[in-house]
Amino acid sequence: MLAGEPYLADDPELAADLRRAAELCERFNTSPAADPAARRAVLAELLGGLGEGAEVRPPLYVDYGYRTTIGPGTFVNFGAVVLDVAPVSVGADVQIGPNVQLLTPTHPLDPERRRAKWEAAEPVTIGDNVWLGGGVIVCPGVSVGENTVVGAGAVVTRDLPANVVAVGNPARVVREL
Repeated sequence: MLAGEPYLADDPELAADLRRAAELCERFNTSPAADPAARRAVLAELLGGLGEGAEVRPPLYVDYGYRTTIGPGTFVNFGAVVLDVAPVSVGADVQIGPNVQLLTPTHPLDPERRRAKWEAAEPVTIGDNVWLGGGVIVCPGVSVGENTVVGAGAVVTRDLPANVVAVGNPARVVREL
């Protein structure tokens, strides 16, 4: 999995990592709003990197957590889903709307391999100063260039360059910034 090769997800070590992430997500998601320092401490323990001034509103759902980094000054709104089987890198000063999904897992097209529980994953990279509108889905292997705006509900299936506005399903560039 870590090498980006196909793997079987029922490995005991991966199961322990999933359980750790689930427990930390539960602690974060139920942490009192009146104690932001404790909430941030749980988040810092969960994630692979949490930049200064980054804010994440619960609930947050991850697969592993330690494969996700969030840059300084980034804001992640309610309901984010980050399936971080491969690395997920979110840059600095990013705005992530509610119910955004950053997805790295892939499954074989071959039904026999899929039935046998084989999986793989491809990294997701979000550049600095990106704005992902509410409900955006970023698919495995996609990079979004710096300063790009992705309209609400878009499904990003391919890389987006820097300094553009993209909308739709699949997301397409509609103008340059």
